[in-house]
Amino acid sequence: MLCLSISLSLFSLFSVLKNFITMAMKSAASSAVRSLLSSSSSTFSRNLHAQGERKKIVGVFYKGGEYAKSNPNFVGCVEGALGIREWLESKGHQYIVTDDKEGPNSELDKHLPDAHIIISTPFHPAYVTAERIKKAKNLELLLTAGIGSDHVDLNAAAAAGLTVAEVTGSNVVSVAEDELLRILVLVRNFLPGYHQAVNGEWNVAGIAHRAYDLEGKTIGTVGAGRIGKLLLQRLKPFNCNLLYYDRLRMNTELEKEIGAKFEEDLDAMLPKCDVIVINMPLTEQTRGLFDKNRIAKCKKGVVIVNNARGAIMDTQAIADACTSGHVAGYGGDVWPVQPAPKDHPWRFMPNHAMTPHISGTTIDAQLRYAAGVKDMLDRHFRGEDFPQQNYIVKEGQLASQYR
Repeated sequence: MLCLSISLSLFSLFSVLKNFITMAMKSAASSAVRSLLSSSSSTFSRNLHAQGERKKIVGVFYKGGEYAKSNPNFVGCVEGALGIREWLESKGHQYIVTDDKEGPNSELDKHLPDAHIIISTPFHPAYVTAERIKKAKNLELLLTAGIGSDHVDLNAAAAAGLTVAEVTGSNVVSVAEDELLRILVLVRNFLPGYHQAVNGEWNVAGIAHRAYDLEGKTIGTVGAGRIGKLLLQRLKPFNCNLLYYDRLRMNTELEKEIGAKFEEDLDAMLPKCDVIVINMPLTEQTRGLFDKNRIAKCKKGVVIVNNARGAIMDTQAIADACTSGHVAGYGGDVWPVQPAPKDHPWRFMPNHAMTPHISGTTIDAQLRYAAGVKDMLDRHFRGEDFPQQNYIVKEGQLASQYR
């Protein structure tokens, strides 16, 4: 009987201890959750979603207009909507697509308060400012259909706990090919010849006096990431002298394969170059990098190609340098503000090869970045991570190149 009594007492004591421990663990867990939910860190609250939740997605793209039906693979326009409407709606999500993005009365602003995801492109960017982020209380994710997320206030997005991502690599081939095209157009003085043909003229001297071969020229890329490397590889058969400036040096084998020489000092590289190509992202460090003083360090008669971001250049400094002849030709498809105003000085400066932002939105590129957006949306809905290289802002932290 004594043994039985002791056993019962021990059992009762064990039960009391077990209940106490269980209650303590529940209390601690509850306290932890309350602490996280009440925390000033919005990273947690902005990314705490129930899987299967119905989302409102707003896509901002350029209008296809009369061309929308010309090609079934033309998915990068409003009408094409990245080819994901049926898929999204079959999952119960709401998908709003518009090109109207300017001002407080725009379609974009109208949908901001309850939008969960905004998709935009560098070609018709929806400028997601700190003010817009404050209005978008449900916003979780900002996706760039393409490469380059500088239309987003990245610091504000990070502070709000948003995820910002892009389809890294989706249009690097398209942009590198376009850069090569613009180099040749400017070096060979092609555009005046084209205009002569259109206008019924024939003046060979008017073209030939400033047309050169590419062979033997020194070409330097400012930035040698994915696009810069591809450009250097495509330039190798032209037997040029290839230079590159970047914060990271290529490995020795790749340098040897491409035949490019690393330059540690940007200002030391510039006077050596007949052609300079900009291939770096727009950050606070690169904004206005090519101002009047830096352009003056370039060789007189230099050709500059910029398909990166317009704001890397000082607008008036480039226009003045083209007018004076210090820059023999400037070409690119990126402008400080897009669409560029009709009176923008780059439209009127001599010897330019400017176009709207088109290099990264070829049909091939559209199919790649549309597929990338769909993949990231699918991962987001399932609570999975994106490929690491796609993140611009993750869990409140900016990617290293934007810090």
